[in-house]
Amino acid sequence: MIKRIAIASFLLCLLAACGNKGPLVMPEAKPADAPAPVEQPAAEPAKTESGTPAR
Repeated sequence: MIKRIAIASFLLCLLAACGNKGPLVMPEAKPADAPAPVEQPAAEPAKTESGTPAR
């Protein structure tokens, strides 16, 4: 008797899982934001009128 109940509940679970088939729904990927342009530092420090580097 317990064996019948166990088999019946197994089959019931198996049948209940049949509705869960199908492709998974993946969220649409958002396009990656373009990185902000980085300002290039000056190659050499700015010089004052006297010719010495500015502080």
